[in-house]
Amino acid sequence: MASIESQKNKRDQAKAAASSPILGSSDVKWMQRALQLAAHAEAEGEVPVGAVIVRDDCVIAEGWNQPVMSHDPTAHAEVIALRAASLAEKNYRLLDTTLYVTLEPCVMCAGAIIHARVGRVVYGATDPRVGAAGSAFSLLGSKQFNHLVQVEGGVLESECGDLLRHFFKARR
Repeated sequence: MASIESQKNKRDQAKAAASSPILGSSDVKWMQRALQLAAHAEAEGEVPVGAVIVRDDCVIAEGWNQPVMSHDPTAHAEVIALRAASLAEKNYRLLDTTLYVTLEPCVMCAGAIIHARVGRVVYGATDPRVGAAGSAFSLLGSKQFNHLVQVEGGVLESECGDLLRHFFKARR
């Protein structure tokens, strides 16, 4: 079973790297870190979503879902990471950064990403109900805003999606 999973992971990584000229091994590396953060969220009873903000292949900030334990509906992984990055940079503009997140950002998170001027978002699993990077809504690439965010989806999609599916299956 483990060898089947590792073969599947290798295929997903190769597919992700081949699907985009800008997608590379560092995208896979940072998404793996986001998956670790998502597992941390799950261990705390939160929906397993993790986020990492990177510039020049260096982590600026990380976050994981925390709305239940913080009693804060805005405490999504992306928002937590954006807040931490803004504090670290002493600037709410996060120019030339990439945000890696295990689940396609929602409308709220997409708005925060746009306002922070994040350059690129790389996500794992799509969210067909409320995803705002192209699944349900297309906010990040919308020309209605004064900032366009480059979006790459589907990086380690099966791992990200499996984590969420197992979490919700265990809850039912």
